[in-house]
Amino acid sequence: MIFDQSDWRVGASCRDEDPDGLFVRGAEQRRAKMVCLNCPVRTECLAEALDNRIEFGVWGGMTERERRALLRRRPDVGSWRELLDAARRTYQTDIAEFAADYAVNL
Repeated sequence: MIFDQSDWRVGASCRDEDPDGLFVRGAEQRRAKMVCLNCPVRTECLAEALDNRIEFGVWGGMTERERRALLRRRPDVGSWRELLDAARRTYQTDIAEFAADYAVNL
């Protein structure tokens, strides 16, 4: 499923959740992150939070603390959306090539 920047929220697993449950502290963040675990737009959500330096809440499966640490480690990234999209395309290509190689070797 592919979404553009303006409509990715429509496919979010959290769209029917209580928003307050995603803006929690401490141990409650673990439960909030579980909502993101199998979300089809997790990458878009994380990119939104990183590109816009959103300070609060769980976005894309990462807490604000985790996102701050990532931003500190990678200050060179100009667009998280572009970086994460490229990583996803590479991953999908690698998986397709692996599957094709595996099928040939059966």
